[in-house]
Amino acid sequence: MELNKVRQVSDNEAEAVVIGGMVLDINATPSTIANPRTTTPGKVLYALGGVARNVAECMSKIGAKPFMISALGSDLAGTLLLEAWKSAGLSIKGIRRNKDTETAVVCNIFDGKGELAAAVASVEAIERFLTPEWIHKFKFNISSAPILMVDANLSLPALVASCKMASECETNIWFEPVSVTKSRRVASIAKYITFTSPNEDELIAMANALSYEDKFLPIKRDSGIANLSIQSLFQTLKPAIWVLLEKGIQVIIVTLGSDGVFLCFDAIHGVEKCDFKKNKPSSLSRKLYECINLCCPPSRILDSPKSNGSYYIAVHFPALSASVVRLTGAGDCLVGGTIASICAGLDIMQSVAVGIAAAKEAVESESNVPAEYELTKIADDTRSVYSDAKVIFCESKL
Repeated sequence: MELNKVRQVSDNEAEAVVIGGMVLDINATPSTIANPRTTTPGKVLYALGGVARNVAECMSKIGAKPFMISALGSDLAGTLLLEAWKSAGLSIKGIRRNKDTETAVVCNIFDGKGELAAAVASVEAIERFLTPEWIHKFKFNISSAPILMVDANLSLPALVASCKMASECETNIWFEPVSVTKSRRVASIAKYITFTSPNEDELIAMANALSYEDKFLPIKRDSGIANLSIQSLFQTLKPAIWVLLEKGIQVIIVTLGSDGVFLCFDAIHGVEKCDFKKNKPSSLSRKLYECINLCCPPSRILDSPKSNGSYYIAVHFPALSASVVRLTGAGDCLVGGTIASICAGLDIMQSVAVGIAAAKEAVESESNVPAEYELTKIADDTRSVYSDAKVIFCESKL
């Protein structure tokens, strides 16, 4: 059964809202070792990109129907991005087009292993035209959404306005940090955030921003620490994770590349089971819900804490083996798969496992988001991740 069928959903279904960049990616991969100051043979491909756009596209292919709020120029890149969005059967009402700007474009240069070696980003259009005033036009969509996802490409005023509006509407907020530099914008919105999904370096930057000092140092993956056990890696990152939790962020999903994911939260919020009153799952979302619940029982990983006290809990989810083609879309698809699953009614444990399964498909694809997701394959990979997930920390805060 395929999840990527183009569909039109009735207007009374609740939709997750995604605010952020729609970007044309130019991906260059050399076929030999690149030399400076000269051209190198290789492959250059165009890909539809942007963190928020990638997340939303992944969601749409796993059964959700996200409402996108973004900004494009009236140029060739903007036309390509907009036409692809329309052809997927998704609303373009929230996408602002302006003739006075150029669509955001990122040029990525990869090494022979699919890792990003260098990149140049021209994304001024997002900050300039994705304004608080434009976002406010869609307050109804945000107020009726089960989740609002914002990416850190937004200007600080737009980020604050979006999060404040969602908080007032009691809409859960997911903050995607995008990059080390932009992740520091969390300092102005931490009190509103329900979910965030940093990698290790973004986590450190966010903790430093929230601590108002640079007391946390990035992990150097080219040093011996890269060989630490999962438990030791968690202990290394724990002080930074705790800063985010203590500042009010409820759920932290730390992406670790080939080491998987740490899911960390304060159990007092009950976030291990998210029952959103605004959810109105589509027929495809219900199929995802039924399939994952069958193969991944919700009570397997974590039972309720022994008392009514407040507990800090961390769960490790392993990565899946994959034949890597490109890594740029993996984190975005992890987020998209997780959000789509939460909106379908799955709990956070099940949803993260689905996200990891979605990320595996992404790294095996030339594009940022796979052309299609097949439910039986997602379910099989989700079961594998879920069965190997383990609680690695559970202690009272007192």
